[in-house]
Amino acid sequence: MITPILMLGAGRMGGAILEGWRRANAFAPVELMICDPDPSPPALAAALNGARLNPPQAELAEARTVVLAVKPQVWAETAAEYVPWLRADAVVVSIAAGVRAGALAKEFGGRCVARVMPTTAAAIGQGTASLYADDPAALARAHALFEPLGAVVDLTDEDQMHAATAVSGSGPAYLYAFVEALEGAALAAGLPRKEAARLARSTITGAAALLAQSDAEPVDLRRQVTSPGGTTEAALNILLSNTGLPPLLREAVTVAVRRSKELGG
Repeated sequence: MITPILMLGAGRMGGAILEGWRRANAFAPVELMICDPDPSPPALAAALNGARLNPPQAELAEARTVVLAVKPQVWAETAAEYVPWLRADAVVVSIAAGVRAGALAKEFGGRCVARVMPTTAAAIGQGTASLYADDPAALARAHALFEPLGAVVDLTDEDQMHAATAVSGSGPAYLYAFVEALEGAALAAGLPRKEAARLARSTITGAAALLAQSDAEPVDLRRQVTSPGGTTEAALNILLSNTGLPPLLREAVTVAVRRSKELGG
């Protein structure tokens, strides 16, 4: 039995998960308990539909699944605050970046733990979640929570979670930064602001949609729109150079991995 579900923290990512569950009809609001002093709009909406928002501590013992969705910097104090009230067989599913399963299990009194690195596109059912657990039951619990929200990828080595965090968890921000830079380049090339924004955004979302629906590799799709001696090839000579996107992204992922490890202590 997976419910009731207790969500500790319902900010941006927790709110995206709640919104995704709502859209997918994954769990009835009455099956949810949410603890957050400053809940996001999806948490407030869930409460209006029957979820228990900041319920009395005695009710927390009903929870079969605990979703730890607070910032990594405060996870330990959150665990200390709530662990006395949790049932012994509750399964903890953590989305705290960098925090290892062993540390989580220790602070949560030896309870089974799964780690997940999700993305905010979970809110629209297009999320990506990297999962790790050394306990099959905990892994199954994480699948039940995140399969309604998009794609899930199982990792067999916990150390891979740092790379998954750097590539996938942080990845949407890289794309948004690219679109932001492309809009800026369009302005610099002489396009009006409104048209620059529309062209940059719709081009990227269209290309991403094609990538999602195609069996072709990204390199093949790139080649399909690159005529020899044309404008795209001229631009790619800059983007794919020794100082272009490949080394920049390798460096970005490397520092994100390092920070993930630092957050884990």
